[in-house]
Amino acid sequence: MGEVIYTLCMLTSLTCAVLLLASYRRTRYRLLFWSGACFTGMTLNNLLLLLDKVVFPTQVDLLPWRLASALVACLLLLYGLIYEKE
Repeated sequence: MGEVIYTLCMLTSLTCAVLLLASYRRTRYRLLFWSGACFTGMTLNNLLLLLDKVVFPTQVDLLPWRLASALVACLLLLYGLIYEKE
């Protein structure tokens, strides 16, 4: 059941990223770009989670990479929220 949940979370993040970045291309509203970049990072985070827990459960520990990708994703959104005005 975990595989299904991890996959659905990754696909949801990917869908959000695609929709946000497509909306940014239409409107050029910069906060949409930063939100899309954040969800792209979250998609990577969910992919690493799927690889860590399902594909390589005992061979490789991807926890540092997962934490780094989540941190970068959150920092991108935080930067967009603080420094983009409009």
